[in-house]
Amino acid sequence: MYRLRSVCRASRRLFHARAVAGDQVLEQLHVCSSEDQVLDVVGKNKAKLSVRHVTCAMDMLWRFQKDRPHILRRVDFIKNHPQFLTLRVLAENKIELMDDSVLVDTLYNVLRLNVELHDSLIQELVTEASIRMDRFPMQTLSKFAICLNDQHLQHSPLMGSIAEILNQKLDTIQDARVLTTLMISVSALISPRLRDSLIEKADSLLDTSDTSHFNNPRRVVQFLRNIKHSYRPLLLKCNQIFIRNIKDLDAEYISIILGLYQSLQFSNCDFRLAVKRRLTELFDSCTEPTSFSKLFASLGPIAGEDTRERLENTALLLADEFNSQQALAVAETMVEMESRNLQLINKQIASIFYKDLDLCKPMEVTRMTQALITLRYQNPDMFVKLRSILVSYLQTSVYPCEVTMLTRVLSMLPCARVDEAVTSRVDAVLPQCSLSDLNSLAIVIAKWVRNDPSHRHATPSVYVKLLQKLNMVGLERLRHADNMDQLLEELKYVPGEWFEEMLLEETMGSLQRLMDQISVNNVTELALFLTRTNHLCTAVMDRLAVVAMEHIEKIHYSGTYATILPFAILNYDLPQGDEFYNVCVEHFRPHLNSFDPHLLVLLAYSLAVADCFPEDLIRKIFNVDFLAKLDAQLQTLPDALNMRIRLRLMELNRAVCLECPEFQVPWFHERYCQHLQRKGCESISAVQQQIHKMLGEILGGMNYAKVSVLTPYFYAIDFECILDKHRKPIPYVEPRVLVTEGGKVQWGPGTASQEGTELPPGAQRVAVDFLDSKSFCKNSHHMKGEAMMRKRHLEILGYHVCQVPHFEWNSMELSTNDAWKEYLRKKIFADQS
Repeated sequence: MYRLRSVCRASRRLFHARAVAGDQVLEQLHVCSSEDQVLDVVGKNKAKLSVRHVTCAMDMLWRFQKDRPHILRRVDFIKNHPQFLTLRVLAENKIELMDDSVLVDTLYNVLRLNVELHDSLIQELVTEASIRMDRFPMQTLSKFAICLNDQHLQHSPLMGSIAEILNQKLDTIQDARVLTTLMISVSALISPRLRDSLIEKADSLLDTSDTSHFNNPRRVVQFLRNIKHSYRPLLLKCNQIFIRNIKDLDAEYISIILGLYQSLQFSNCDFRLAVKRRLTELFDSCTEPTSFSKLFASLGPIAGEDTRERLENTALLLADEFNSQQALAVAETMVEMESRNLQLINKQIASIFYKDLDLCKPMEVTRMTQALITLRYQNPDMFVKLRSILVSYLQTSVYPCEVTMLTRVLSMLPCARVDEAVTSRVDAVLPQCSLSDLNSLAIVIAKWVRNDPSHRHATPSVYVKLLQKLNMVGLERLRHADNMDQLLEELKYVPGEWFEEMLLEETMGSLQRLMDQISVNNVTELALFLTRTNHLCTAVMDRLAVVAMEHIEKIHYSGTYATILPFAILNYDLPQGDEFYNVCVEHFRPHLNSFDPHLLVLLAYSLAVADCFPEDLIRKIFNVDFLAKLDAQLQTLPDALNMRIRLRLMELNRAVCLECPEFQVPWFHERYCQHLQRKGCESISAVQQQIHKMLGEILGGMNYAKVSVLTPYFYAIDFECILDKHRKPIPYVEPRVLVTEGGKVQWGPGTASQEGTELPPGAQRVAVDFLDSKSFCKNSHHMKGEAMMRKRHLEILGYHVCQVPHFEWNSMELSTNDAWKEYLRKKIFADQS
């Protein structure tokens, strides 16, 4: 039956093909220059339109639209035109006569012309295409996959069949456009094996395809975003193609790439600098709301102060033309820029939000609310309306992540009491929540408890029950976890007191139970989680180190930073000793020139904490050209990250000067440290005041100990005292002058360059440091790497270091003044070797 049907179709197609020659209707269509003319030809010739005429008319109608900017397209005009209805009816009647490629092209064009998805024409086209799908050429199959995506059928059996065909015929694909289109379409349904095959094939085709076709790498990055797989070799290859074509990228395209990179947590110095230059060039040409809002969102976070001011002034001029999405993009960028332009916020952005609130989706309303609160917008009426809309969305939402998001944003709004509808909705979705959602809800519930007036007398039972249920769900989720990758994905965004108090121990137990699933694919994510939690789990870290050493060649060189980090920060001595660090260093050593400058600084600092100083790495960083590139990159980074990198560079500079003087790296952070010192305003805690008083009693007077002393290289010591060669305290004549014999050195408590006086022969400085909980791992009294590095450095500077851990000082053993004094006396006088 099917064979006979196919023969009949083929015969009819052959007949129509012969009739094409000398076709006047076709000639009339080809000379049309607008959609009006095409529809006019259709109206005049409807009785004699063939399949060729119908599909040609459909194709031309869409071609006229795609060549125009969005704002000038006439899709609604075409869709409502009576002759377009005629064309649709004719197309539906002639589906069986269409060639495979024409069939899919017609479906593609009809979807682009916004015909409703439930329309019978679309349904018939999809049905016919699904019957023929197995014989489609891969190019036609990729276009059909796009059509299914347009109909939100990413998870349908049809898309599953396309994924299977792709798996079988992957080796035959030689066109990067065809491959990357299919990759995006089937991304929700692929297996790990097919994922790896697709990545390998894409990597190969990008090497041989024309690098001016930058849509191919964009689709590859989109695919990686869809599957949440940051495969850095392929990302870097795509990134290089973007950089080569940067002069052809417009503001909208750049904003898409930056958004994909942000989702993948991928950043590249060269790309950011190239983007900054390109967007600055495009500034004057972005004069309408769509392009300017994209420019504002992309350039604002990486621009300097002058450019930011210019962006805000231009936004004020164009604000009346913004729609709600464009205003939201500007507002969120202002948050990122830490802007406080009240005129732009109050008179423009907020008014646009208020006007369009009822038309916005839940995600958009939550983003608007967060932006306005962060920008310190003040308008009670606006927040009342926002609250009402958010509560109405919450009552109808069935998605746990959406309920969590809406609840979290609602908790940011001022309100005397929490609606029962909110708490009941939270209670209903708790069993379906991920660990990340549970963590967010725990923070919200804790805030409700604090803000409720009745909490002063008795905690409201509804909140207690919610927290109890939340704790139970979290623990059960961890106990039933059986996949390391999924668990790490849920743990990616779960910092906070609730997690640390209620779930951290159980989480470590689950990680130990799943240790056999530690692989090269999750080594870096696991290492970052261990670093964030400050929890020393030796069994998991031993296994992580073994896997990393065995498969080091499969770990991207940039991933060595994350891999090393927990071992350095948590000061864990591996059974393999220095072999682990040596393997990691040898792996990244050939790629020193490929690192982003800021990442290389962080890598070198983490190694310095572990007392490891590869000479080639140190010389690479402390090089004028490298530091100039780093400075240029820092100007494009968020302020918090900028300050962190500058601090780490200073600490690395200090470590190298003290521990590797043979490298002859100069100390060039004197002014930076002086600036930090002036900016800081440290106060002495009650414990430190207590220790200072007792030191005075032990040493013979308050003038025998100094408080908050700065050493050379700007280490701040809680207390300093000096013992002579007989281990007797030496007094200070006044706060900044030491009684001793002559001879000047670069020393003093106030500044690293202040002139002090040399110690008597045999005398020694003693540093007494109180160590709070931040200096130790959360689950033990094991001292962390940075505290150990500080001790090493102070000893190099000539100090005898007495560290006073908080758990010893606050222990039951030291509960009297005499006990505390005896403890300090032993630390200062008896612990010297």
